[in-house]
Amino acid sequence: MNQRKDNYRAALRREPVEPQPPAPRVTTLSNRYVRVTIELDADVQRRLDRWVTPAAALVTGTARTALGVVTALTDRVPSSDAASRT
Repeated sequence: MNQRKDNYRAALRREPVEPQPPAPRVTTLSNRYVRVTIELDADVQRRLDRWVTPAAALVTGTARTALGVVTALTDRVPSSDAASRT
């Protein structure tokens, strides 16, 4: 029991370990004449998701609503059957 208390107290005295920032992604594109190195911040994906996800959801919802309206309108229009004209 004493060792458990000591371990607990030692853990409380330790400074919290801060996580290391994610390493950037590095891509090198090269050919005979040109060599280009592109370095992307790992946080770019999170930022992109934060901006793109609401826009994609809006487009999807709008398309779903438009499709529903078109479907409802086509259901109301009588068919152009020859038998219905006589």
